[in-house]
Amino acid sequence: MRLSGDWTLAHALAVGERLRELPEDVGWIDASGVDRLDSAGVMQITRYARRRALDGEALHFSDEHAALVQVIEDVADDRPRRKRDYGFAAALERMGRATHAVVRDIVQLVGFTGENLVKLARTLKEPRRFRLTATVSHMEQTGLDAVPLVALLSYLVGAVIAFLGSTILRDFGAEIFVVELVSIAFLREFAVLLTAIVLAGRTASAFTAQIGAMKAREEIDAIRTLGLDPVDLLVIPRLVALLVMLPLLTFVAMMAGLAGGVTVGAFDLEIPPQMYLARMHETMEVRHFLVGLSKAPVFAMVIGLIGCLEGLRVEGTAQSVGERTTSSVVQTISLVIIIDALAALWFMHMDW
Repeated sequence: MRLSGDWTLAHALAVGERLRELPEDVGWIDASGVDRLDSAGVMQITRYARRRALDGEALHFSDEHAALVQVIEDVADDRPRRKRDYGFAAALERMGRATHAVVRDIVQLVGFTGENLVKLARTLKEPRRFRLTATVSHMEQTGLDAVPLVALLSYLVGAVIAFLGSTILRDFGAEIFVVELVSIAFLREFAVLLTAIVLAGRTASAFTAQIGAMKAREEIDAIRTLGLDPVDLLVIPRLVALLVMLPLLTFVAMMAGLAGGVTVGAFDLEIPPQMYLARMHETMEVRHFLVGLSKAPVFAMVIGLIGCLEGLRVEGTAQSVGERTTSSVVQTISLVIIIDALAALWFMHMDW
Protein backbone atom coordinates (compact mmCIF):
# COMPACT_ATOMS: atom_id res chain seq x y z
CA MET A 1 0.00 0.00 0.00
CA ARG A 2 1.36 3.39 -1.05
CA LEU A 3 0.26 6.53 0.76
CA SER A 4 0.18 10.09 -0.56
CA GLY A 5 -1.41 13.45 0.17
CA ASP A 6 -1.83 15.16 3.55
CA TRP A 7 -2.03 12.93 6.62
CA THR A 8 -2.80 15.57 9.22
CA LEU A 9 -5.35 16.19 11.99
CA ALA A 10 -7.60 18.15 9.59
CA HIS A 11 -8.11 15.00 7.48
CA ALA A 12 -8.20 12.49 10.35
CA LEU A 13 -11.81 11.38 9.81
CA ALA A 14 -11.38 10.88 6.07
CA VAL A 15 -8.10 9.03 6.59
CA GLY A 16 -9.73 6.72 9.16
CA GLU A 17 -12.53 5.84 6.80
CA ARG A 18 -10.05 5.20 4.01
CA LEU A 19 -7.96 2.87 6.19
CA ARG A 20 -11.04 0.85 7.16
CA GLU A 21 -11.77 0.26 3.45
CA LEU A 22 -8.36 -1.28 2.74
CA PRO A 23 -8.06 -5.04 2.24
CA GLU A 24 -6.87 -7.35 5.00
CA ASP A 25 -3.85 -8.74 3.17
CA VAL A 26 -1.71 -5.58 3.21
CA GLY A 27 1.87 -6.63 3.97
CA TRP A 28 3.87 -3.47 3.32
CA ILE A 29 3.15 0.28 3.72
CA ASP A 30 5.07 2.97 1.82
CA ALA A 31 4.47 6.44 3.26
CA SER A 32 7.39 8.13 1.53
CA GLY A 33 5.00 9.87 -0.86
CA VAL A 34 3.12 11.69 1.91
CA ASP A 35 3.37 15.47 1.54
CA ARG A 36 2.35 16.59 5.03
CA LEU A 37 2.43 14.45 8.14
CA ASP A 38 1.72 15.24 11.80
CA SER A 39 1.38 13.22 15.00
CA ALA A 40 -2.25 12.28 14.30
CA GLY A 41 -1.29 10.82 10.91
CA VAL A 42 1.65 8.89 12.34
CA MET A 43 -0.51 7.37 15.08
CA GLN A 44 -3.20 6.33 12.56
CA ILE A 45 -0.63 4.59 10.36
CA THR A 46 1.17 2.84 13.22
CA ARG A 47 -2.09 1.68 14.82
CA TYR A 48 -3.23 0.26 11.48
CA ALA A 49 0.09 -1.55 11.12
CA ARG A 50 -0.17 -2.90 14.69
CA ARG A 51 -3.67 -4.25 14.05
CA ARG A 52 -2.37 -6.00 10.91
CA ALA A 53 0.62 -7.39 12.87
CA LEU A 54 3.11 -5.60 10.62
CA ASP A 55 6.61 -5.16 12.03
CA GLY A 56 8.79 -2.06 11.81
CA GLU A 57 10.41 -3.10 8.55
CA ALA A 58 7.00 -3.15 6.83
CA LEU A 59 6.63 0.62 7.38
CA HIS A 60 8.61 3.07 5.28
CA PHE A 61 8.59 6.85 5.80
CA SER A 62 10.54 9.58 4.11
CA ASP A 63 13.72 10.88 5.70
CA GLU A 64 12.15 14.24 6.63
CA HIS A 65 9.39 12.45 8.59
CA ALA A 66 11.63 9.85 10.26
CA ALA A 67 12.39 11.98 13.34
CA LEU A 68 8.70 12.72 13.96
CA VAL A 69 7.80 9.04 13.62
CA GLN A 70 10.54 8.06 16.09
CA VAL A 71 9.32 10.59 18.70
CA ILE A 72 5.70 9.43 18.36
CA GLU A 73 6.72 5.79 18.73
CA ASP A 74 8.69 6.57 21.88
CA VAL A 75 5.81 8.52 23.47
CA ALA A 76 3.16 5.98 22.43
CA ASP A 77 5.13 3.04 23.79
CA ASP A 78 2.51 1.08 25.73
CA ARG A 79 4.69 -1.71 26.98
CA PRO A 80 3.78 -2.74 30.56
CA ARG A 81 5.94 -1.31 33.30
CA ARG A 82 8.53 -3.64 34.65
CA LYS A 83 7.40 -5.22 37.88
CA ARG A 84 9.31 -4.45 41.02
CA ASP A 85 12.02 -6.96 41.67
CA TYR A 86 11.84 -8.45 45.16
CA GLY A 87 15.03 -10.48 44.87
CA PHE A 88 18.10 -10.21 47.07
CA ALA A 89 20.04 -8.07 44.56
CA ALA A 90 17.17 -5.58 44.26
CA ALA A 91 16.80 -5.40 48.05
CA LEU A 92 20.54 -4.80 48.37
CA GLU A 93 20.32 -2.03 45.75
CA ARG A 94 17.45 -0.33 47.58
CA MET A 95 19.38 -0.57 50.85
CA GLY A 96 22.40 1.00 49.20
CA ARG A 97 20.33 3.86 47.78
CA ALA A 98 18.72 4.48 51.18
CA THR A 99 22.11 4.44 52.89
CA HIS A 100 23.51 6.87 50.36
CA ALA A 101 20.53 9.20 50.92
CA VAL A 102 21.04 9.09 54.70
CA VAL A 103 24.76 9.83 54.36
CA ARG A 104 24.01 12.70 52.00
CA ASP A 105 21.51 14.18 54.48
CA ILE A 106 24.05 13.88 57.30
CA VAL A 107 26.72 15.64 55.23
CA GLN A 108 24.30 18.44 54.34
CA LEU A 109 23.27 18.85 57.98
CA VAL A 110 26.90 19.00 59.14
CA GLY A 111 27.72 21.57 56.45
CA PHE A 112 24.65 23.63 57.32
CA THR A 113 25.60 23.50 61.00
CA GLY A 114 29.08 24.79 60.22
CA GLU A 115 27.69 27.59 58.06
CA ASN A 116 25.35 28.72 60.84
CA LEU A 117 28.09 28.62 63.48
CA VAL A 118 30.34 30.76 61.28
CA LYS A 119 27.57 33.27 60.67
CA LEU A 120 26.62 33.33 64.35
CA ALA A 121 30.24 34.21 65.14
CA ARG A 122 30.13 36.87 62.43
CA THR A 123 26.98 38.28 64.03
CA LEU A 124 28.87 38.71 67.30
CA LYS A 125 31.49 40.74 65.45
CA GLU A 126 28.88 42.68 63.45
CA PRO A 127 25.82 43.12 65.72
CA ARG A 128 23.96 45.14 63.07
CA ARG A 129 23.33 41.87 61.22
CA PHE A 130 21.27 40.49 64.12
CA ARG A 131 17.48 40.71 63.59
CA LEU A 132 16.18 41.46 67.08
CA THR A 133 12.53 42.01 66.11
CA ALA A 134 12.34 38.73 64.18
CA THR A 135 14.05 36.88 67.03
CA VAL A 136 11.60 38.18 69.64
CA SER A 137 8.68 37.28 67.38
CA HIS A 138 9.95 33.71 66.98
CA MET A 139 10.57 33.48 70.74
CA GLU A 140 6.90 34.24 71.28
CA GLN A 141 5.75 31.72 68.67
CA THR A 142 8.08 28.87 69.65
CA GLY A 143 8.25 29.45 73.40
CA LEU A 144 5.45 31.47 74.93
CA ASP A 145 2.69 29.93 72.80
CA ALA A 146 3.93 26.42 73.63
CA VAL A 147 3.90 26.84 77.42
CA PRO A 148 0.30 25.60 77.99
CA LEU A 149 0.82 22.47 75.86
CA VAL A 150 4.20 21.61 77.38
CA ALA A 151 2.97 22.19 80.94
CA LEU A 152 -0.18 20.11 80.46
CA LEU A 153 1.60 17.15 78.86
CA SER A 154 4.37 17.18 81.46
CA TYR A 155 1.88 17.36 84.33
CA LEU A 156 -0.07 14.39 82.99
CA VAL A 157 3.04 12.32 82.28
CA GLY A 158 4.37 13.06 85.76
CA ALA A 159 1.09 11.91 87.26
CA VAL A 160 1.10 8.73 85.16
CA ILE A 161 4.69 7.87 86.16
CA ALA A 162 3.85 8.38 89.84
CA PHE A 163 0.74 6.23 89.55
CA LEU A 164 2.48 3.39 87.70
CA GLY A 165 5.44 3.48 90.09
CA SER A 166 3.16 3.34 93.10
CA THR A 167 1.36 0.23 91.83
CA ILE A 168 4.66 -1.67 91.81
CA LEU A 169 6.24 -0.15 94.93
CA ARG A 170 3.06 -0.69 96.98
CA ASP A 171 3.72 -4.43 96.98
CA PHE A 172 6.97 -3.77 98.84
CA GLY A 173 5.58 -1.08 101.11
CA ALA A 174 7.87 1.51 99.49
CA GLU A 175 5.44 4.07 98.05
CA ILE A 176 7.60 6.84 99.42
CA PHE A 177 10.22 6.09 96.76
CA VAL A 178 7.78 7.41 94.17
CA VAL A 179 9.23 10.82 95.05
CA GLU A 180 12.68 9.81 93.80
CA LEU A 181 11.21 8.05 90.76
CA VAL A 182 9.28 11.06 89.51
CA SER A 183 11.94 13.61 90.45
CA ILE A 184 14.91 11.85 88.85
CA ALA A 185 12.91 10.83 85.76
CA PHE A 186 11.72 14.35 85.07
CA LEU A 187 14.80 16.28 86.06
CA ARG A 188 17.14 14.11 83.99
CA GLU A 189 15.10 12.76 81.07
CA PHE A 190 11.39 13.27 80.62
CA ALA A 191 11.13 17.05 80.90
CA VAL A 192 13.70 17.89 78.23
CA LEU A 193 12.67 14.95 76.03
CA LEU A 194 8.95 15.77 76.08
CA THR A 195 9.67 19.42 75.41
CA ALA A 196 11.97 18.60 72.49
CA ILE A 197 9.46 16.19 70.95
CA VAL A 198 6.64 18.71 71.25
CA LEU A 199 8.77 21.42 69.64
CA ALA A 200 9.97 18.98 66.97
CA GLY A 201 6.39 18.39 65.89
CA ARG A 202 5.20 21.93 66.46
CA THR A 203 8.13 24.20 65.64
CA ALA A 204 10.33 22.26 63.21
CA SER A 205 7.34 21.66 60.93
CA ALA A 206 6.39 25.35 61.13
CA PHE A 207 9.94 26.42 60.21
CA THR A 208 10.00 24.05 57.24
CA ALA A 209 6.57 25.11 56.00
CA GLN A 210 7.32 28.82 56.36
CA ILE A 211 10.70 28.76 54.63
CA GLY A 212 9.48 26.19 52.09
CA ALA A 213 6.56 28.41 51.09
CA MET A 214 8.98 31.30 50.62
CA LYS A 215 11.20 29.05 48.50
CA ALA A 216 8.21 27.96 46.38
CA ARG A 217 7.23 31.60 45.78
CA GLU A 218 10.86 32.47 44.92
CA GLU A 219 11.11 34.87 47.85
CA ILE A 220 14.47 33.33 48.81
CA ASP A 221 15.81 34.25 45.37
CA ALA A 222 14.45 37.77 45.82
CA ILE A 223 16.27 38.05 49.16
CA ARG A 224 19.56 37.07 47.49
CA THR A 225 18.86 39.52 44.65
CA LEU A 226 18.56 42.31 47.21
CA GLY A 227 22.02 41.44 48.49
CA LEU A 228 20.81 39.91 51.77
CA ASP A 229 21.81 36.58 53.26
CA PRO A 230 18.84 34.17 53.76
CA VAL A 231 20.68 32.51 56.67
CA ASP A 232 21.07 35.82 58.51
CA LEU A 233 17.49 36.80 57.72
CA LEU A 234 15.58 33.54 58.19
CA VAL A 235 17.65 30.91 59.99
CA ILE A 236 19.64 32.65 62.74
CA PRO A 237 16.62 34.42 64.35
CA ARG A 238 14.79 31.09 64.56
CA LEU A 239 17.87 29.33 65.89
CA VAL A 240 18.54 31.93 68.59
CA ALA A 241 14.86 31.90 69.60
CA LEU A 242 14.99 28.14 70.12
CA LEU A 243 18.29 28.31 72.00
CA VAL A 244 16.73 30.75 74.45
CA MET A 245 13.25 29.27 74.79
CA LEU A 246 13.88 25.51 74.89
CA PRO A 247 15.78 25.62 78.23
CA LEU A 248 13.02 27.79 79.69
CA LEU A 249 10.34 25.41 78.43
CA THR A 250 12.33 22.52 79.87
CA PHE A 251 12.27 24.20 83.28
CA VAL A 252 8.50 24.65 82.98
CA ALA A 253 8.15 20.97 82.06
CA MET A 254 10.22 19.96 85.09
CA MET A 255 8.02 21.95 87.45
CA ALA A 256 4.83 20.62 85.83
CA GLY A 257 6.02 17.01 86.01
CA LEU A 258 6.95 17.37 89.67
CA ALA A 259 3.53 18.93 90.30
CA GLY A 260 1.91 15.88 88.72
CA GLY A 261 3.85 13.63 91.09
CA VAL A 262 2.83 15.76 94.08
CA THR A 263 -0.82 15.53 93.02
CA VAL A 264 -0.79 11.73 92.78
CA GLY A 265 1.11 11.50 96.07
CA ALA A 266 -1.45 13.66 97.84
CA PHE A 267 -4.65 12.09 96.46
CA ASP A 268 -3.67 8.47 95.79
CA LEU A 269 -0.67 7.61 97.99
CA GLU A 270 -1.66 9.61 101.09
CA ILE A 271 1.64 11.48 101.01
CA PRO A 272 0.96 15.11 102.07
CA PRO A 273 2.51 17.76 99.82
CA GLN A 274 4.71 18.98 102.71
CA MET A 275 6.10 15.49 103.25
CA TYR A 276 6.52 14.97 99.48
CA LEU A 277 8.48 18.21 99.08
CA ALA A 278 10.57 17.53 102.19
CA ARG A 279 11.51 14.09 100.86
CA MET A 280 12.38 15.55 97.50
CA HIS A 281 14.51 18.24 99.16
CA GLU A 282 16.43 15.60 101.13
CA THR A 283 17.07 13.14 98.28
CA MET A 284 17.45 15.26 95.15
CA GLU A 285 20.78 16.63 93.93
CA VAL A 286 21.42 19.63 91.75
CA ARG A 287 23.34 17.49 89.27
CA HIS A 288 20.11 15.83 88.08
CA PHE A 289 18.70 19.24 87.22
CA LEU A 290 21.90 20.31 85.43
CA VAL A 291 22.11 17.06 83.44
CA GLY A 292 18.60 17.53 82.10
CA LEU A 293 19.06 21.20 81.36
CA SER A 294 22.37 20.65 79.57
CA LYS A 295 20.62 18.71 76.80
CA ALA A 296 18.22 21.54 75.95
CA PRO A 297 20.62 23.67 73.83
CA VAL A 298 21.69 20.61 71.85
CA PHE A 299 18.09 19.67 71.10
CA ALA A 300 17.35 23.30 70.19
CA MET A 301 20.17 23.28 67.63
CA VAL A 302 18.95 20.00 66.15
CA ILE A 303 15.33 21.16 65.84
CA GLY A 304 16.20 24.58 64.42
CA LEU A 305 18.83 23.40 61.95
CA ILE A 306 16.81 20.50 60.53
CA GLY A 307 13.62 22.55 60.30
CA CYS A 308 15.32 25.39 58.42
CA LEU A 309 17.46 23.11 56.23
CA GLU A 310 14.46 21.10 55.04
CA GLY A 311 12.66 24.35 54.25
CA LEU A 312 15.57 25.54 52.12
CA ARG A 313 15.56 22.18 50.27
CA VAL A 314 12.00 22.63 49.00
CA GLU A 315 11.95 22.37 45.22
CA GLY A 316 9.11 24.78 44.46
CA THR A 317 5.94 22.67 44.50
CA ALA A 318 3.23 22.15 47.10
CA GLN A 319 4.03 18.43 47.17
CA SER A 320 7.65 19.20 47.95
CA VAL A 321 6.61 21.42 50.87
CA GLY A 322 4.57 18.57 52.35
CA GLU A 323 7.33 16.02 51.84
CA ARG A 324 10.00 18.23 53.43
CA THR A 325 7.73 19.10 56.36
CA THR A 326 7.15 15.41 57.06
CA SER A 327 10.87 14.72 56.68
CA SER A 328 11.82 17.46 59.13
CA VAL A 329 9.46 16.14 61.84
CA VAL A 330 10.67 12.56 61.41
CA GLN A 331 14.33 13.56 61.41
CA THR A 332 14.12 15.85 64.43
CA ILE A 333 12.17 13.40 66.62
CA SER A 334 14.44 10.51 65.64
CA LEU A 335 17.65 12.47 66.19
CA VAL A 336 16.44 13.92 69.51
CA ILE A 337 15.69 10.43 70.86
CA ILE A 338 19.02 9.05 69.60
CA ILE A 339 21.01 11.90 71.15
CA ASP A 340 19.10 11.57 74.41
CA ALA A 341 19.85 7.83 74.59
CA LEU A 342 23.54 8.37 73.89
CA ALA A 343 23.70 11.17 76.45
CA ALA A 344 22.00 9.00 79.07
CA LEU A 345 24.56 6.24 78.52
CA TRP A 346 27.43 8.71 78.67
CA PHE A 347 26.21 10.36 81.90
CA MET A 348 25.67 6.94 83.44
CA HIS A 349 29.19 5.78 82.67
CA MET A 350 30.58 9.10 83.93
CA ASP A 351 28.61 8.53 87.16
CA TRP A 352 26.86 11.87 86.81
